[in-house]
Amino acid sequence: MKIVIRQEISEDHKAVFELIEKAFKDEAYSDHTEQFLVERLRKSKAFVPALSILTEVDNKIVGHILLTKVKIKNGDEEFDSLALAPVSVLPDYQRKGVGKKLIEQAHQKAKELGFQSVLVLGHEEYYPKFGYQQANNFGIKFPFDVPAKNCMAIELIQNGLSGVSGTVEYPVEFSS
Repeated sequence: MKIVIRQEISEDHKAVFELIEKAFKDEAYSDHTEQFLVERLRKSKAFVPALSILTEVDNKIVGHILLTKVKIKNGDEEFDSLALAPVSVLPDYQRKGVGKKLIEQAHQKAKELGFQSVLVLGHEEYYPKFGYQQANNFGIKFPFDVPAKNCMAIELIQNGLSGVSGTVEYPVEFSS
């Protein structure tokens, strides 16, 4: 089995669209439109091509992750961060470490690009495995009416969120 993790290219878009659709098809906590979100984000100012990453197994795309730029705003202060949304793995490849590899690769690449933190609205039992903590531990609020346990953040570097607090401001593409 040949596994490759690489940056997504435009020729991958159709396969990634279908992958995301299949990955979230039976997910209870999904509106089943994640594939359209990714399409919108690719066209936005928040898009960082190097942070759209996929996994191939034997030349088949089986996983994808996207990190996009967000702001944390507190009055006149603004702090840069990233949002992890979404991470997608084909059902036949779930629970086999594909998502883990994608998250670790995305964190590493984001760190190399100078980003200091990542935020996620996600499953409270999955993301803490990677070091995510409740965002309110850092004084960060999400603009959604969801349980605090699902609003998480990770520092990519030591003290990456030191002195940062406020409310996450997502790109308009998240609500389109």
